[in-house]
Amino acid sequence: MAAIMLTTMNIPLHTSVWVNSRRKSWCCYASLSQPDRKEIRLGLPSKGRMSADTLELLKNCQLSVKQVNPRQYVAEIPQLSNLEVWFQRPKDITRKLLSGDLDLGIVGLDTFSEHGQGSEDLIIVHEALEYGDCRLSLAIPQYGIFENVNSVDELAKMPQWTEEKPLRVATGFTYLGPKFMKENGLKHVTFSTADGALEAAPAMGIADAILDLVSSGTTLRENNLKEIKGGVVLESQAVFIASRKSMIQRKGVLETTHEMLERLEAHLRAIGQFTVTANMRGSSAEEVAERILSQPSLMGLQGPTVSPVFCKHDGKVTADYYAIVICVPQKALYKSIQQLRAIGGSGVLISPLTYIFDEETPRWRQLLSKLGL
Repeated sequence: MAAIMLTTMNIPLHTSVWVNSRRKSWCCYASLSQPDRKEIRLGLPSKGRMSADTLELLKNCQLSVKQVNPRQYVAEIPQLSNLEVWFQRPKDITRKLLSGDLDLGIVGLDTFSEHGQGSEDLIIVHEALEYGDCRLSLAIPQYGIFENVNSVDELAKMPQWTEEKPLRVATGFTYLGPKFMKENGLKHVTFSTADGALEAAPAMGIADAILDLVSSGTTLRENNLKEIKGGVVLESQAVFIASRKSMIQRKGVLETTHEMLERLEAHLRAIGQFTVTANMRGSSAEEVAERILSQPSLMGLQGPTVSPVFCKHDGKVTADYYAIVICVPQKALYKSIQQLRAIGGSGVLISPLTYIFDEETPRWRQLLSKLGL
């Protein structure tokens, strides 16, 4: 029988309720806890880099959060009517979405996965907000019995781990941890949670390994720890999430979700994109377009826009030049300008894009499908 257990260190014993390798969802919250609430509630991280980056992203989407008093935990976004912003700990955002106290939220995928525990009521509306990048990874010491262990498979085959002496893992992820170990054949494992830096646990002799969030890996290396092949539980970044029940049952939530999703998509798609405008001589718009499309880096998003530039010569209006407009990614910008000039482009103007709106975002169609709408 698999010996996957949890102990606690310096935390209340009730934390152990999270652990069991069997799924424990917040099934007690089967319906909206505040059915008469009229306001739509968005949960945002209250502190740290995640909070600052979230507010910056929303500002760039023309959804600036207005907080009258920085000590207050409630604010508003004037562009979204009937919306309240509640600043909460990320794990509480996920829990309160499940309880019906929040309708929408932005958290890291690691937090969503750990505290959402696979609940069908939680939906990821946008899975890649492009900040808060990190990974949840298993790390072991570089020395001792682990010196030549470089993969999860090798770790699982070590004869040291028995029911009487299991592998001890320190982590704050007591749902994802046991689930990962079971899926990877590690049968004899105990989990402990600890306050503070987990990297010290193996050196102190209170754990054999840790399961924690890693960004660059520098802190692990400085504490003589190493990641191993197959040891990444998940790659995480900020995600936009919502309650299925709220979107279906609470008035205005689906519409607000749609507007936020469109603004987020339009801004994120425009990052690193530039509008290139130039004049080019040609006999016709088609002839100019053919020259442009002969260059791979001048294709743009859907092709170039070509329009006549009218001039007046000797009393006659003629179109000797054509204006072309294309969208070019930053990494290909200089090469595109070179190709454009090589085929006769002149007066090249460059400007960064702020938004790119599609006819309809694919994520919106996917969301409606998930909701059965």
